[in-house]
Amino acid sequence: MFDKILIANRGEIACRVIKTARKMGIKTVAVYSDADRNALHVEMADEAVHIGPPPANQSYIVIDKIMDAIKQTGAQAVHPGYGFLSENSKFAEALDAAGVAFIGPPVGAIESMGDKITSKKIAQEAGVNTVPGYMGLIEDAEEAVKISNEIGYPVMIKASAGGGGKGMRIAWNDDEAREGFQSSKNEAANSFGDDRIFIEKFVTQPRHIEIQVLADAHGNCIYLNERECSIQRRNQKVVEEAPSPFLDEATRKAMGEQSCALAKAVGYTSAGTVEFIVDGDRNFYFLEMNTRLQVEHPVTELITGVDLVEQMIRVANGEPLSITQDDVKINGWAIENRLYAEDPYRGFLPSIGRLARYRPPEEFASETHVVRNDTGVFEGGEISMYYDPMIAKLCTWGPTRLEAIEHMRNALDGFEVEGIGHNLPFLSAVMDHPKFVSGDMTTAFIAEEYPEGFMGVDLDHSALQRIAASCAAMNRVAEIRRTQISGRMDNHERRVGDDWVVSLQGQSYAVTIAADPGGSTVTFEDGTSIRVEGDWTPGDQLATMSIDGSPLVMKVGKISGGFRIRSRGADLKVHVRSPRQAELAQFMIEKLPPDTSKMLLCPMPGLIVKVNVEVGQEVQEGQALCTVEAMKMENILRAERKGVVSKINAAAGDSLAVDDVIMEFE
Repeated sequence: MFDKILIANRGEIACRVIKTARKMGIKTVAVYSDADRNALHVEMADEAVHIGPPPANQSYIVIDKIMDAIKQTGAQAVHPGYGFLSENSKFAEALDAAGVAFIGPPVGAIESMGDKITSKKIAQEAGVNTVPGYMGLIEDAEEAVKISNEIGYPVMIKASAGGGGKGMRIAWNDDEAREGFQSSKNEAANSFGDDRIFIEKFVTQPRHIEIQVLADAHGNCIYLNERECSIQRRNQKVVEEAPSPFLDEATRKAMGEQSCALAKAVGYTSAGTVEFIVDGDRNFYFLEMNTRLQVEHPVTELITGVDLVEQMIRVANGEPLSITQDDVKINGWAIENRLYAEDPYRGFLPSIGRLARYRPPEEFASETHVVRNDTGVFEGGEISMYYDPMIAKLCTWGPTRLEAIEHMRNALDGFEVEGIGHNLPFLSAVMDHPKFVSGDMTTAFIAEEYPEGFMGVDLDHSALQRIAASCAAMNRVAEIRRTQISGRMDNHERRVGDDWVVSLQGQSYAVTIAADPGGSTVTFEDGTSIRVEGDWTPGDQLATMSIDGSPLVMKVGKISGGFRIRSRGADLKVHVRSPRQAELAQFMIEKLPPDTSKMLLCPMPGLIVKVNVEVGQEVQEGQALCTVEAMKMENILRAERKGVVSKINAAAGDSLAVDDVIMEFE
């Protein structure tokens, strides 16, 4: 077995590989850019080597710099993680020439399966159903438009060397095909150093289901069941689960066997994933094969008990698989939610900054449930604009799907993140959405259920009452504390009233509190009584309460006259007032936000790539105004309505912060 491996990656996947290497008694080497000097993966590794400036194309994807780090440390093998150099055949060739093991597939498999055009041709030859499309390279935007018309809209424009949603656009007409071709080409060049583009039919209302395969160099190949990855945004997976709530055993077996046949056809070894789209009749079509470890691999590990990273290392060491297809079972259900540094209230645009607070739920494993958090950040660390915005993968397991979902709800509510925009509220909303809970979802789920974007969650009457009762009880505790501190009288509890008015989400509830040593009974005007128990004390930013015997987890912030409560995807200002205070509060004037309707504000920290208009130019609704690049993605900002440009405050090459004014209109 190897004594030392180098991890040619960063963030949570580097930390994930280090954990398994430690378990196996293998020393690890981390590499890092200037931006990652104090990163968690650097701290966790036994050694660390600096490889350059923050941009990935000057550090993490520069093969010579990784090879120098290998020479410096004497690493015998390299795990590439995912992204960066994980599917780069030239990197695998360089390792082979240096006598260093690549913890991944052979060069030939990377070349044939890593290239989406070649992989589709091989899949067709192997008898695998594929989506209709144009398999040749496309030279320019006009050719892209011509091909798109031949295939028939809508079409998917893809980078041949792409992955992770980069270099991918959906076009519904000629203008979008022309524009999408250029954006995809630019993103592909920046992210992968390869700007080749192809086009295929976009199948509407599909499910995205993938098969995990594992193969060795001795002719053995098995599949470890499937993962459902249909909850996607901008072609980037957000929620994954294993198994799929849609597949039956016959379809699972057919997809698995077909995946193994494809892997054997290209001499595949190591862990890999064959991705399919599946229609409503369970017909499945090959999309691509990812010749690497997938982001969502933890859910497969949780239902099979197989450590995929360990298996990759053992296969790279020349060992045969120790498990057969008959050993692979489905034990329970696992769900993964990807925590992204992005603002769901701003169209999920990237967010950067310092993690002022980062407290994941405690990891836990038992026969009844599991909570797992794969992460690469820490409290006080910086979220950089240079890399992918994913900062953690929160996973839960339970004996059934509904139990796994309930564990995930509580884990999300208990995940504390402050200082940056994040998608925790959106993830909570998905976990409660009837379509997700029923398993009735497609890749169009987010577009269909949140067509105007995510605006937060409006809780139902029952949920509001639970939170109102909790806040009333918490306010009583805070009032007692204030009375104690003031020292107004020894029997301080007599100064705290029993009658309160709790206001939240446009509703007001008059309540009466009856306290006892074990908690409080909160009674509403309609006669409803709710029992509240918990050990929350003023200053705690997380409240774990028991409401009539059921758990309620809330993130708590202090505001004047009450609390800021975040729970189940809702972000609430909860005011707890005496009856007289509530009577007077209705006369308070609400402060209105400033009018920015005649300004184009930068929606994220980023770099201005292009300004499309000039001062004095009339623009139409939907017209492209400028392009902003952030976290390797190009974002085209468009006019919301007809107008005339009166002032332009930024030019190509300028770096802007959130809400900087790019241009103004008459």
